[in-house]
Amino acid sequence: MTVRDETPAGPGVAGAGAPVQRPPAEVRYAGELAALRAGDRDPRPPGWELSLRAARRFVVGDPEAGISRKFVGNPSLVDRALVTLATSRGLMLVGEPGTAKSLLSELIAAAVSGDSTLTVQGGAATTEDQIKYGWNYALLVAEGPSTRSLVPAPMLRGMAEGRLVRFEEITRCPLEVQDSLLSLLSERVVAIPELPGADGMVFARQGFNVIATANTRDRGVNEMSAALKRRFNFETVFPIPDLDTELDLVEAEVARLLSGSGVQPPPDRDVLEVLVGTFRELRAGAGAKDGHGGGGDRSTAVMSTAEAVSVAHAVGVRGWYLRGEPGNASDVVACLAGTAAKDSPEDLARLRRYLEQQAGRRRTPQWQALYDARHLLDD
Repeated sequence: MTVRDETPAGPGVAGAGAPVQRPPAEVRYAGELAALRAGDRDPRPPGWELSLRAARRFVVGDPEAGISRKFVGNPSLVDRALVTLATSRGLMLVGEPGTAKSLLSELIAAAVSGDSTLTVQGGAATTEDQIKYGWNYALLVAEGPSTRSLVPAPMLRGMAEGRLVRFEEITRCPLEVQDSLLSLLSERVVAIPELPGADGMVFARQGFNVIATANTRDRGVNEMSAALKRRFNFETVFPIPDLDTELDLVEAEVARLLSGSGVQPPPDRDVLEVLVGTFRELRAGAGAKDGHGGGGDRSTAVMSTAEAVSVAHAVGVRGWYLRGEPGNASDVVACLAGTAAKDSPEDLARLRRYLEQQAGRRRTPQWQALYDARHLLDD
């Protein structure tokens, strides 16, 4: 059976029309991917567009070849992920929210398949039709079941075209929806009983596999069945351990986002250092009631690198569009309030204690400005 893609080109389609807010990885890094494909002489797994070595270089970077570093994490994690996808087992990336699980899955899909857009976004409303296939009901009524009335979902397209499929936040889906993957991952076939003959079976081509992600904070919401777990290799993505590395990443991402938002001045690195330091210490449990660090007063809110980028973006937008200048420490406090109080009112109290007990002890100008702006939490 041949699955046809009849999606018309438009502004939201990669490479067509007006600029999009966030192009997929294969568009953002098209030049790097083309260069890697042209110089790739290593053996490639069946159905892959790059060898494992070239795919690894695309993700972790190769300065000598002009390949930028895109994932800040343990390179051995990338190695294990690529090896898993070259086998018959799916890959499950787990970790705290904001640890770049989705980014890693996107980069790997772009390197392996040249297409990272075959994606299922998991949620309470996700149905099996959104995973496998659905029907154009006007054609279904007029002509009956046929390949014309069939509407392929990402999993069916991935199998028919031999591409990687990304399944984001799989544990947010109902259990019966999750388990619809069992036959896909074990038998590598989708049965379409409504279609007669050979069209009723779609067999996976070489190159097909699944990358799923799950937040550790979602465990217990819809715990995966033991049968489904056996069909995945699990890899944990940890937060960035080094302050300077995290600061460099936040600075680069915020500069890109601010440019896209029409903000002219670049982010102030001193302000970003205060913001990233605050996130790291709240994540680790600093600001405890006794004034010392420790895990007893950790924020329950997500204080991840991705959240730090979001707050820093808001700081820059606030400073530029309200005052015509880069954001400052006062903007950090104002923007932090919505992040810290997201999950629990007690988190706002933790942030207040942190500003009183930790920020006030620092003697640099930006830390003192952060301390002086603490009253903004009550505004």
